[in-house]
Amino acid sequence: MAERDKGTRNALFLEDLHAGQRFSSASHTIDEGQIKAFAAQFDPQPFHLDGEAAKPTLFGGLAASGWHTAAITMKLLVESGLPLRGGIIGTGGEISWPKPTRPGDTLTVVSEIEEVIPSRSRPERGMVRVRNETRNQRGEVVQVLIAKLVVPRRSAAAPAPDAPSRDAVVHDVASP
Repeated sequence: MAERDKGTRNALFLEDLHAGQRFSSASHTIDEGQIKAFAAQFDPQPFHLDGEAAKPTLFGGLAASGWHTAAITMKLLVESGLPLRGGIIGTGGEISWPKPTRPGDTLTVVSEIEEVIPSRSRPERGMVRVRNETRNQRGEVVQVLIAKLVVPRRSAAAPAPDAPSRDAVVHDVASP
């Protein structure tokens, strides 16, 4: 795991974030075994467990549970996506799955800060609204998660002399 991901060295405070800032994660390739194992434990529906049983369904073949896609998204965000001070702490959001995740798909998360909101009642923190698009290897969006996240403010923490500039971790990500 990179130093940034261990929690504090390059993690960003609320003051480091601005609307339009983008981040991209590493990737994860999902296979049939992972899909079936997750489904057997958490979403045991035929279209997640059996390719033949899935053919006549809306999916037309084996598809990962949306919750499996969400779990992979979270793993990617935590390990290599949003480098937020204090971790990725959500207070709510909206999720949709415009396309199914299939065996062999390689998923990457592209996140964009939509809004930064300092708290009026809690000066040590604020909220950010982030649009996270989980994309497959063809650039197709398989999940959209708009999350409201709690982020600490620098003024409430000890000074961080090695804190990055606000553009230090911005990635230019071309939209497919």
